[in-house]
Amino acid sequence: MMKNWICIFLAMAAAGSAADKPMEGSRPNIILVITDDQGMGDLSCMGNKVLKTPNIDGFHDRALRFTDFQVSPTCAPTRAALMSGRAPFKNGVTHTIFQRERMALDVFTLPQALKTAGYATGIFGKWHLGDEDEYLPGNRGFDEALIHGAGGIGQVRLGDFPPNGENLYFDNVLLHNDTIVQTKGFCTDLFCHAGLSWIKEQHAAKKPYFAYISLNAPHAPLVAPEKNMKRFLDLGYDKGTAGRYGMVENIDENFGRMMEKLAEWKALENTLVIFMTDNGATHLSGKLEGKKLRHFNANLRGGKNSPYEGGTHVPAFWQWKGVLGDGGDVNALTAHLDLYSTFCELAGVKLPGKMQELDGRSLLPLLKDPKASWPDRELFVHCGRWNPGQRDEFKFKKCAVRTARWRFVNNQALYDISKDPSETSDVSEAHPEVVAELRKSYDKWWESVLPLMVNEGLPKLKEEEFALNIRYRKQLKEKGIPDWAPEDL
Repeated sequence: MMKNWICIFLAMAAAGSAADKPMEGSRPNIILVITDDQGMGDLSCMGNKVLKTPNIDGFHDRALRFTDFQVSPTCAPTRAALMSGRAPFKNGVTHTIFQRERMALDVFTLPQALKTAGYATGIFGKWHLGDEDEYLPGNRGFDEALIHGAGGIGQVRLGDFPPNGENLYFDNVLLHNDTIVQTKGFCTDLFCHAGLSWIKEQHAAKKPYFAYISLNAPHAPLVAPEKNMKRFLDLGYDKGTAGRYGMVENIDENFGRMMEKLAEWKALENTLVIFMTDNGATHLSGKLEGKKLRHFNANLRGGKNSPYEGGTHVPAFWQWKGVLGDGGDVNALTAHLDLYSTFCELAGVKLPGKMQELDGRSLLPLLKDPKASWPDRELFVHCGRWNPGQRDEFKFKKCAVRTARWRFVNNQALYDISKDPSETSDVSEAHPEVVAELRKSYDKWWESVLPLMVNEGLPKLKEEEFALNIRYRKQLKEKGIPDWAPEDL
């Protein structure tokens, strides 16, 4: 009996000492899993009654949950913010296509920063910050890269590899480091397997790592393995809904497998694992037995490419065994801009004196105490996507300013998010002083980003002029496209 009590005491002491260690410079491994176009309502733990996502649900229940986490309303801008720690427009990223997704080359990227602290860095899936050689992840700080081109697999007219227009999401042609390769299987299965295989190597080498598992699913086209679509088709949902929800459940399966393997390898003890999404949901309507219906969106207004909460408010769940506790909520206003500073502080990075100015904050105070004092802030949102020459006309179109309490949309409507998270009642007339203050702040922000939009005015490219298209044809002619598969687990 005494022996059992001693074991329990030692286990409690070990857990306590882990939690009491300073986080600054503790050098955890970091696994960031980010999905594409998956909104607040696209998980069963967030209230969706149709989806079954038991693995992410369990992760959510044991995680530190950021309940007011904000990103950009579309794909490339969110990724630019993650990689730079500053507003995407300041990186030149104002669109997802037309070369306006290219992250400015003067950015000292997150993986570059982590490498200075001895981290190995890997990306698996979607990059979407430029496909010309100098913009590719291998030249922006990643040691290992397995990516598709453009903003999505099959977007051949926008820069992806030509064969992917015919084999959507299965057996894709991808870029593995410096070589274009032919792969087998469903894209999410492949990216997760490749990421895990690389993580296993770093774990065995006892080297700290940053694994960026950046999935393209459930972005359209709405294609999933038949086994994941069948349940929804049997329920009577349309093929598009079955494909999208099938992709989400496939993500859940892969996420569960990842967590099982990390536990099996005893790789969770010093590893921060994050699940988040890049913007609000898409395809929010469908059909059930031929009748139109609206899909669950967590009662938020808008979705992807919207200046409302539904465009930028996303799930963000953090687990760090023995450090972040076993479940809890952080209600402070946080954002994608904050990950750069947070990861650098955890890793003990000494940032150079000459680099981009960071807009984000370190989240360490909230990781240590979810109820820590957190000064109010202003986050600026703009959907971009204006046509060439129309930028100035779009200053107040599809834009917003967000504070802890308020969301000011399109320079006219004010919503009290603390009381009205669904943005149903415009209260601008009752709070003219708030409107005036947020208008002034937005004007100042807009003027600050204008000179940094370095990708404006670039020519529209034809399909055969895109960098990865040219690279594919050259390699195909000179040495062919070799088969590639990740190492077995």
